[in-house]
Amino acid sequence: MTAAVVFDFDGTIVDTEEPSFIGWSELWAAQGHELTVEMWQAAIGTHDGFDSWGELQRRVGRPLDPALLDVRFARKEALTDANAPRPGVLAWLDDADRLGVPVAIASSSPPDWIERQLARLGLRHRFRCIACCDGTLPAKPDPSSFRHACEQVGADPAASVAVEDSKHGVTAAAAAGLFTIAVPHGLTASMDFSAADLVVDSLDCLTLEDALSHAKARSGRENRT
Repeated sequence: MTAAVVFDFDGTIVDTEEPSFIGWSELWAAQGHELTVEMWQAAIGTHDGFDSWGELQRRVGRPLDPALLDVRFARKEALTDANAPRPGVLAWLDDADRLGVPVAIASSSPPDWIERQLARLGLRHRFRCIACCDGTLPAKPDPSSFRHACEQVGADPAASVAVEDSKHGVTAAAAAGLFTIAVPHGLTASMDFSAADLVVDSLDCLTLEDALSHAKARSGRENRT
């Protein structure tokens, strides 16, 4: 078995998290309520961590027009479509091609969202597997998406590297046995990343080869204990 790189998608490959937060916070503000970062953090990296729609209706005290959700999603989509990949991602993908390292995605988002964004970025062909919340795999912090991604590309989780931006994602990747690198951003910087093997400001801070070396060294230490 070989080593692989398994990326989270939202907030890791491209910044979709701030657009999502802006879309929801604008919807809340239009109804006279504030959506705080602390509240929103529970939703990052998972599926049912925070019910923004249900909580807003509870605070307003009445059902809201579901058409508002379409407006919110269109706002998120427009803001996301203006974003390029996060720093260091393309360099890591190029290095993976050069080194022959398989690359996959493990995400709590639905497949149509990921596929659309990868097509927009021209990156779909760079990923051998997309393990996402499609009705068969549970959302993070359950580790199933990372385990499935490694299985699909024939990789040993202990030798593989995960890249994440959230506490839920780091918890999932670590539980799956991957060497886990956290790359926080503005919405996740205050989260607890103690379960990560390494926390960096950007993937520009280290090369893929360095990350794989760290994973190999950790695996060797664990095998000797």
